[in-house]
Amino acid sequence: MPLPRPVRERCREFLGIDGQIRYIFPAMSHGGGSGFLFVVTDDQVAVLATGPFGEGRPKSVWGSYPRGTRIGPVEAGPGAGFEFGGAFFEVDDEYVPVVNAADAEIFDRDSLPRDPLPDL
Repeated sequence: MPLPRPVRERCREFLGIDGQIRYIFPAMSHGGGSGFLFVVTDDQVAVLATGPFGEGRPKSVWGSYPRGTRIGPVEAGPGAGFEFGGAFFEVDDEYVPVVNAADAEIFDRDSLPRDPLPDL
């Protein structure tokens, strides 16, 4: 499920970016506790800390990485998770395809579906 527009706008303002947010998804630190938002733009993968309840309000930048940084792979199943930036994060199953798409866009472009209307 996409994150609501207000969350995207809060992240855009917090990061001070004018460009497009390509992907955004919530994650939690392994075992619960701190919430995070992964914000993927054309230039970077920003990890924003949202606090213990992950209410979608960025509080600080946990890390910022070049766009060429791989986010996954995601270990699927109960408590789907991935290691990133030296930490382990958990993500709801519904966001696993978002992580995979963000990585595929950089590392495996041929796996992405073709644009059905490329001339628009």
